[in-house]
Amino acid sequence: MHTSIKLLRNILASTLFISSSIALAQVNTSLPTIELKTGIYRIQAELADTPKAREVGLMNRTSMPTNSGMLFVFEQKAGHCFWMSNTKIPLSIAFITDDGKIVNIEEMQAETTSNHCPKVAVRYALEMNKQWFAERVIVPGTVIIGLPRK
Repeated sequence: MHTSIKLLRNILASTLFISSSIALAQVNTSLPTIELKTGIYRIQAELADTPKAREVGLMNRTSMPTNSGMLFVFEQKAGHCFWMSNTKIPLSIAFITDDGKIVNIEEMQAETTSNHCPKVAVRYALEMNKQWFAERVIVPGTVIIGLPRK
């Protein structure tokens, strides 16, 4: 019986290691970047404009430079909601209309599954470090310049 328990523990430990290794492997790398602007601020945004890039997003990252973010670009306007499963850093998300106006901004806690949704159908969402928008007094109605056109 003692050997069976040891074997079971080893199998469970191996399974957890493999599962966590697979989760850690899901990190977007080498995504194209674009420069966005709002007022005096410039943002280096990675483009998540494919289904796979959008699915992985900023998962498993442990930091992000101050004026960097990730721009999610969707083919269709809709109520695209976001959550923070497997996301290690807290983020702010701005939902943006086709004309570049921010509709709403949500603060998102790391490692949570709460939905954060736009107030109207949008094609763009910009994730930045938590409080990035608030610290710069960037509010709904502010325009983001440089959005890619699909």
